[in-house]
Amino acid sequence: RYFLWQNAYVYALPNTADLIVLGNRYNSPNYVAVGKILRAYNFGMTTDQYGDIVTDQTYDGESSMNLTPEFVTQREVYATIFQLLDEAIDELQQPSAIGLDQEGGDVLYQGDQDQWIKFAKAIKARYLNHLSKKTSGDMAYDAQQIITLCQESFTSNVDNAQVTFGGGEAENDNQPFSSTGYGSSRFDYFSDFFVEMLKNPLNLETPYEDPRLGIIVPEAVNGGYHGVVTGRGLDGLPSDDFSLGNGGFYTSATSPTYMMNYSEVKFIEAEAQFRSGNPGEAYTAFRMGVQADLEKLGVPNTEAAAYLNELDTQVGSDNISLSHIMVQKYIANMLNPETWVDMRRMDYSADIYPGLQRPDNVNL
Repeated sequence: RYFLWQNAYVYALPNTADLIVLGNRYNSPNYVAVGKILRAYNFGMTTDQYGDIVTDQTYDGESSMNLTPEFVTQREVYATIFQLLDEAIDELQQPSAIGLDQEGGDVLYQGDQDQWIKFAKAIKARYLNHLSKKTSGDMAYDAQQIITLCQESFTSNVDNAQVTFGGGEAENDNQPFSSTGYGSSRFDYFSDFFVEMLKNPLNLETPYEDPRLGIIVPEAVNGGYHGVVTGRGLDGLPSDDFSLGNGGFYTSATSPTYMMNYSEVKFIEAEAQFRSGNPGEAYTAFRMGVQADLEKLGVPNTEAAAYLNELDTQVGSDNISLSHIMVQKYIANMLNPETWVDMRRMDYSADIYPGLQRPDNVNL
């Protein structure tokens, strides 16, 4: 329970505070902006897991550490996130004395401030989209604002915010979910739910297998791909009966971690269009999101074209549903904690995520 808390408040957030302080000191609002964007990102992940958290009274780079800070509500956290992002977008358009990629320090965008603006708008769209159940007040869901932000943010996979790993000897130079990465003991197999989803992502009577299955899940065993039922574990069966989680597109030593990708932006837009009663626009954004993810994973052109054709035939603007959008978003956001936020927003519905059910042996 403390793992994210420790990483946020001991490591990540203090660095964002120093970026802001030093950016102000050296007449470089671009550094202030990046500090605020990463601060907003970390506040977002932390409140998504814990609810009420600490914002104003955490380390600020100047004052003495407050060891008994006050918590604020999630509503206040969200207001802070939006304020930080708005300020950052403005600051990135101001002249700065020092470039962002000083000494190769910008590991996301190599000093491209326009990319950082796109990233800020994408994050804001993500958090505004979380408000899908809010119908009134200052936090009411605003589909049009979300659509506008999505269309002003990422336009291709080139814009993806991703942390890369070299796969070297150092543990922290390896993707954490790989067999050689820090934290690898937390991830040995894919879930049965996810593997079965990839076997029939369109939930058709005659299953149509997703071409990403063998790219994400690296090993077929016993004639196919088999995941572990959540909560059941191996259940006394030999480990060879299940497809290993390590070694696939997201779980190899050199696999990147995607903080946010173009596909997610298009699925956010698709959801907002769908909720606005625009099925044609929703399907267009949805299809672009799927296509971007197929390209991201390097699916061969013929397989990708066949899959997109299946989408056109089976889904299209006439049949597009929230389930289609959320299932494809789940696949594209593999291993991203945003998937859990979406599932909570959808009330863990098996109508939205076919095959989803309460874990075995859950402690009620």
